[in-house]
Amino acid sequence: MERHFEMELEKLNKRILKMGTLVSAQVHNALQALLDGNAELANEIIAFDSKVDKLDVKIDKLCQRIFALTQPVATDLRLIMSALRMNNDLERMGDHAVAIARRVEGVSGHLEIMTELQVDEVVKMTDMIVNDVINILNSRNTAFVKDIFSLAHNIEERAQAVTSRIIEEMMHKTEVIVVATQLMQILSAIERLAAYSTNIAESVVFIVDGKMIKHKNRFRESTASSKEANDEKLLTLPE
Repeated sequence: MERHFEMELEKLNKRILKMGTLVSAQVHNALQALLDGNAELANEIIAFDSKVDKLDVKIDKLCQRIFALTQPVATDLRLIMSALRMNNDLERMGDHAVAIARRVEGVSGHLEIMTELQVDEVVKMTDMIVNDVINILNSRNTAFVKDIFSLAHNIEERAQAVTSRIIEEMMHKTEVIVVATQLMQILSAIERLAAYSTNIAESVVFIVDGKMIKHKNRFRESTASSKEANDEKLLTLPE
């Protein structure tokens, strides 16, 4: 029975890692299709979503089976609880990748506007955070979790700043209203991708350290304060 339980946990871990890899590729391709105005790639991403959905169902069923047949405790319980949460977060990230892909064709003829409004920079930051958090999920190295929170905060600020610029453009140039609306929806999806990335980072911390990060702003502030304190120590080190 114990051996069977270990095999089920190993299967669960592998499926979560596979889910992370699939979604990371899905997000990357959606964002690349957006930058390139590649409607063909965007359509492939939309079709690919069924694979993510099927794996989502498999992971949920596996977690239910483990709970039903065993009584996991401590580290094992943390893994299963986190797997359920991460599976949901990853599935939602896949949905947002599809949402972006569906809008590629609508903005493909206005790539210069994306560059002018610096949407492309926010897109690249988002690709980075998703890739980085999946690397953390694979390595279970919580040392870089603070970087995920910091990058997510930057993405949120940049996305909101770009949205403000888009609204201003809409007020003065009615001809950009359609593409501007599409871009605002894309930026909203991008903010959600960053937020789900922090959720996954939280779950990794819970698995590894057994700690729950409930207040993300406080976590950012504490890590920022810690960095400042370390910088001050470095400045005051004796020669």
